[in-house]
Amino acid sequence: MDVRYPPEAEAYREKVQAFLGEHLPADWKGIGALSHEEAVQFTEDWRRILFENGYLAVSWPKEYGGQALSPLEQVIVAEEFTKAGVPSGGPNDVFGIQMVGNTIIQWGTEEQKKHFLPRILSGEDRWCQGYSEPNAGSDLGNLGCRATLDGDEWVINGQKIWTSAGHLANWIFVLTRTAPDQPKHKGITFLLCPMDQPGIEVRPIKMISGESEFNEVFFTDARTPKENVIGEVNGGWAVAMTLLGYERGEAAAVAPIRFRDELDRLTALAKENGKANDPLIRQRLAWCHSKVEIMRYLGMRVLTQFLAGGHPGPEGSITKLYWSEYHRTVTELAVDILGLDALVPTGKAPGSAFQTDDPGAPNSSASWVGTFLNARAGTIYAGTSQIQKNILGEMVLGLPKEPRADTGSWKESQRG
Repeated sequence: MDVRYPPEAEAYREKVQAFLGEHLPADWKGIGALSHEEAVQFTEDWRRILFENGYLAVSWPKEYGGQALSPLEQVIVAEEFTKAGVPSGGPNDVFGIQMVGNTIIQWGTEEQKKHFLPRILSGEDRWCQGYSEPNAGSDLGNLGCRATLDGDEWVINGQKIWTSAGHLANWIFVLTRTAPDQPKHKGITFLLCPMDQPGIEVRPIKMISGESEFNEVFFTDARTPKENVIGEVNGGWAVAMTLLGYERGEAAAVAPIRFRDELDRLTALAKENGKANDPLIRQRLAWCHSKVEIMRYLGMRVLTQFLAGGHPGPEGSITKLYWSEYHRTVTELAVDILGLDALVPTGKAPGSAFQTDDPGAPNSSASWVGTFLNARAGTIYAGTSQIQKNILGEMVLGLPKEPRADTGSWKESQRG
């Protein structure tokens, strides 16, 4: 059973497919088939093509450079890009377009919109997210990074951690404490801060896979103009929650496609390694198949709510908990199929540290072992499995709350 779209939506799908057919090579297999250097160059060139053809920020109003696509059209674009194995933007665009761009559209002044939005689209400004701190993870309201007003500038001191793509960014949107005498969810201000200044140091965090997608960011008397406040001074909590609310219904449609593609590749790996007739391996593959199908139906439910204008609630923890725990299991199966080859990984490593390897990736031992290692982090980032279970138990099933120091809300746990 597949999602059925109305005829006008399918007509739009054909338009997207025609665009892809026009701009991709005839022998295109997916970005995962490219070397690291080729993939970096392709992503840069592809982003420029998307920008020139109006496929960046497709949900933004047209007056701000977007296409004002309907939610269904946004989903179709995401589906077709995923099937084709192409990115929907550059590595920092999820923070620039989806997060801070949408937040500026909702909360920013007209001057801020005119200044920042064109620079986000052009790629001149590349953004990262300054939310988490060593002592403010799921309990984001416990943040301690401070900002004080000094004349016409805010002076920022403190630390942020788990800053994805921070080493590639030249701007950061950062939550700061500007009134430390107020309750923890009060006195927080949402600031836009340039990173190319002496007062900011970015330190990559090496992961178990050897990659460094995450970073620590240290602020030592870093400065940003006082007009770079989004929303009200000391009213940044509401802005922060707005940003976290910019979930995409596209993700509900895209994730099952990626996990199905990965499982098909794993089945091929079992055949290549002579394990396809092993009854225990076949049983585990069948289990994975059933889980991917359930994930697809979960995606359909979320997608239906999204297209009906619904907003994500605590029940969204079902999807996050489900895919992250599944991905640990399926990648363990991949390592078992590889056997001793998994101890000496060779070939192309994963192109991303998040979820599956990129479409078109080869069945190299390095791809699968790297994905296996990355899958460990999937049950931690964007809210640990333990937090997701607490959310579901307390806010969806209505079970009594456990006494615990961490009182972070479900919204706080959803950030990446």
